[in-house]
Amino acid sequence: MSYPSLTVPENVSFEQAIALTQTFLDLLEQGKLSEALIERTVSELVQTQNGARGFFVTYLTDRRSLSDRPTPGVIGGLQTSPEIVSELLVKNVAMSTAMAISHTRNQNPDMAASSQQVKDRSAYLINQLQLPEVKNKAQQLYESAQTGTGAYQGFLERWGYDAEQKQAIQAALGQIGEE
Repeated sequence: MSYPSLTVPENVSFEQAIALTQTFLDLLEQGKLSEALIERTVSELVQTQNGARGFFVTYLTDRRSLSDRPTPGVIGGLQTSPEIVSELLVKNVAMSTAMAISHTRNQNPDMAASSQQVKDRSAYLINQLQLPEVKNKAQQLYESAQTGTGAYQGFLERWGYDAEQKQAIQAALGQIGEE
């Protein structure tokens, strides 16, 4: 069976990656994809920053439980691009942790729960992937959140996280690899 709609362009845009990932999840839910095709599709999506960002924004926020239990093909595909994948997953843990606090403050429990789900899914993927790059990036982001300096200082400043959010980010990153 061939699914030309899952052909990932070499220079896939963020928007194309979102649409492709949505199609991918629909076909996955229907049981129409082999593990080999799952792995190939995910691998092709995460080879570029745009593709990986589009994949994660769709995969991690999808309402279906598919993303709670990634198949071996999803894991294998993600492992083909350790630098991009580890960077985005560590940032997703941090961002979703901070956003859960913001949504709670704004008395929006549904959005807080969605952010918590993204954090949980990101942490689960990190633990399944076992990428050495993750530990290094998590440590760097932890240190930036703690000291206000370092590799991820710009990232933290760009999003304007406050002291409570930075402490929560440190706690979440400190748990990586322990689950």
